[in-house]
Amino acid sequence: MFNGNWNQSRERRRVLVKCGGFSSQLARNVTEKVDGDPLWGSRFDDSHPTAVVKTHLDFLRQGADIILSNTYQSSVEGFMRHLGKTREESIELIERSVRLARQAKSLYLEEVAAANGNIGASMPWVLASIGPYGAHLHDGSEYTGSYASRVSTKELQDWHTTRIATCLQAGVDGLAVETLPCQLEALAVTELILERFPTARFWVSFQCKDESSLAHGESFADAALAVWDLIVLHNAQSRLLGIGVNCVNPSHVTPLLKSLLAIKPKEDSIPLVVYSNRGEVYDSERGEWTGNGVNVVSFVPEWIDLGVCIIGGCCRVYPDDVLEIRKCVDGIAKEPQSSIKTSIE
Repeated sequence: MFNGNWNQSRERRRVLVKCGGFSSQLARNVTEKVDGDPLWGSRFDDSHPTAVVKTHLDFLRQGADIILSNTYQSSVEGFMRHLGKTREESIELIERSVRLARQAKSLYLEEVAAANGNIGASMPWVLASIGPYGAHLHDGSEYTGSYASRVSTKELQDWHTTRIATCLQAGVDGLAVETLPCQLEALAVTELILERFPTARFWVSFQCKDESSLAHGESFADAALAVWDLIVLHNAQSRLLGIGVNCVNPSHVTPLLKSLLAIKPKEDSIPLVVYSNRGEVYDSERGEWTGNGVNVVSFVPEWIDLGVCIIGGCCRVYPDDVLEIRKCVDGIAKEPQSSIKTSIE
C-alpha cells in the first residue's frame, strides 16, 4: 500500500494513475454544452449529479487511482452569480461535489468487491480540484495569468480559502492545486495550505505556454523550485504529493521537467506530477478546442524515466486514454530494472 513517501528507488516506487479530463468526459454524459459555460462542469453538480457520478465511475473503471472532485471552476462568487445561489447554498454545492466523488468511489469499491477483487483500503483517492483564480473570471485568464498584476497574495489566499476549507471538511484525501498560470498564485496557495491547513496533502501543477515558461511568462523551473523551497522551509515534504504541470502540450512536458531537475539541489528528490492535454489549444472566444491531438500514452515511458510519480490526463483525455496509460504504467512496472531503457539523457 502506498505510504506517501516517494523518496525510494524507481524499482520499488509505485506510479499512480490520475483520471483524465473530467469535463471532457462529462460532456459525453449530458446533453447540454459544457465547454464555454461560465461554470464549466461545476454547474452539473447541481443539475445533473447522476451524470457527475457516472463520469467519475467511467475513469475508475478504466484504472484510475486518483479522481478529482468537480470543483475546478467552483466558487461562491460563481455560483451566486450564475446559479442564483446564496453564499450558504454555494458552499453546500462545493461540499456536494466532494460527496458525489466519494459516492462514485464507494460504488466502484462495491463493484470490485462483488467481483472478488481487492485494491487496498486506501485507494482510490479523491482529491479536490483547486483551480486557479482566473478560472472563475471566465475570460481565459487561467491560460495567461494576466490577473497576476492586479491581485495581491492576500487577495488570492482569501479567495482560495473557502473552497479549500470546504473540500477538506467534506472529506477529500488531498488537494490538487492545478493549472496555475503564475508563480504568485502558486506561492500564495502553497503558503496558505502549509500555514492554515497543516495536515492537508497536496500537489501543485502549473499551466505552461511552451517548453520553459509558465503561461504568465515566468520560468517554470524557477517557479517550481520556489514552491519546493517553501515546502522545505516548512519541513512539509511528507505532505507534498508532487510538483509538475497539467493541461499542457505533452511534447512540452519533458523539457519542462528537465529544466527543473537541472537546477534542483542534488540531494533533494522532488516528487513530480504530470497530466497533459492532447496538444490541442483552447479558443476562449469560440469556447472550443482547436488543432490536432496526439497520443498521450506515447510519452508516458519518458515521464516515468524522469521520475514522475503521478501520471494522468487533462482536457480531452478520455477514459479509454486512461486505460492505455494504466496498461503502460503497469507494463513498465513489470519490466526487470535492467531491461528498462532510459530515453532521457
